[in-house]
Amino acid sequence: MDVKRSHTYEAATDTVLGMLGDRDAIVGRYESMGHRDVQILECEAQSDSLRVVCTRVVDVELPSFAKRVLKPTNTTSQTDEWKRRGDGSWAGTFDVVVKGAPFHISGTMNLAPADGQTVHDITLRVEVKVPIVGGRIADWAAKGDVRRGLDGEFEFNDRWLREHS
Repeated sequence: MDVKRSHTYEAATDTVLGMLGDRDAIVGRYESMGHRDVQILECEAQSDSLRVVCTRVVDVELPSFAKRVLKPTNTTSQTDEWKRRGDGSWAGTFDVVVKGAPFHISGTMNLAPADGQTVHDITLRVEVKVPIVGGRIADWAAKGDVRRGLDGEFEFNDRWLREHS
């Protein structure tokens, strides 16, 4: 199941990228969504790249049809990698692994300057490798928790950028 979202920040692209690589912002973003035990394993910024690896514990309310194959509390590991393009935009990928579960999220991200603002485009894929109910679980996640999670990240990022400008 694929999900596409776009959001515009009232900040320059390098400012947005700086926030995405700020350890306090990363922890705050996930904690604001109710995640816990957030650990930054790697956070390395170069002039033309950014790599962030973190883990966190995530609680979800599962529908009855998913309770046989998924747990409501999981540890996730996420890797985000960004590369600067020649036009001032940034292209990225992300990979979210749910430890011990057949649930996987991956995708692409783009940050593009737009008249002093930044457009953040995300395309993600939710995969659940379970016979019979996997597609149904992926559809449920993509339409619910995944969309709410993206909206929560955008809201936190907007607030962080306002408070730290």
